[in-house]
Amino acid sequence: MEKEEAEIDRLPIHLLAYIFGLITSFTDLAQASSVCRKWTEGVKQSLALRNSLCFAGWKMDDDSTARLVHLAYNLKELDISRSRWGCQITDNGLYQISLTNCIGNLTSISLWGMAMITDRGVVKLISRASSLQHLNIGGTFITDESLFAIADSCPHLKTVVLWGCRHVTEIGLRSLVNKCRKLESINVWGTRIPVDCFVDLLNISPALQIKPSSGTIKRWKCCCIACCLICSTFCMPQFLLLLHGIIISALCFCSLSRTVNRALYQ
Repeated sequence: MEKEEAEIDRLPIHLLAYIFGLITSFTDLAQASSVCRKWTEGVKQSLALRNSLCFAGWKMDDDSTARLVHLAYNLKELDISRSRWGCQITDNGLYQISLTNCIGNLTSISLWGMAMITDRGVVKLISRASSLQHLNIGGTFITDESLFAIADSCPHLKTVVLWGCRHVTEIGLRSLVNKCRKLESINVWGTRIPVDCFVDLLNISPALQIKPSSGTIKRWKCCCIACCLICSTFCMPQFLLLLHGIIISALCFCSLSRTVNRALYQ
């Protein structure tokens, strides 16, 4: 007597793919793909239909991450941010992802807090992400080398997060803003970039939104100009000129610090 086929086995493959697409656990997907060949194909097709993948909160390594991204060839958004569980992606993982079919279609990439990656992996990944519009690379140890690669490879970039990237300099930022003419917002909290560099960036792109606040930077610039005008207009003794400059600078610094603190704790 022939064994009766289970009801779920009668489902067409595209319905199985739709069902598997509703599963958010990568562990469950891996287990489902090991049931039978039909389910394996269903899992593959479900990944191919996805526009976004988020590995934040999952304990992933280079090979498993690259394998899933390779199957998701319609992918637009990729989030492999580090979480408390520790997503262990290295430069080798970024290199493997850079070889996938979807890399040229990605519009959003987040590498937030990936402390194990360096310029080597970032440059490999970014150099093929020509459609990229949003990039979060905060909390990493990248340098200007990565910024140069972003500037050369991502002409459509609109937003970039460099929060806590303490090894980038004003040279890399100027190159980024000069070449990425569609850039709308840049987050530089926690960097060592001097305030006068922000003024230069606004001169290059006046509509650019900079965190810390562009408004604060513009007020700082106006205060400096006003200070120079006052000093050139009135014949003050030398020590009063020095004192006046110190007071103005202190007030500008306090205003900038308050803005930074408010944004950090909101």
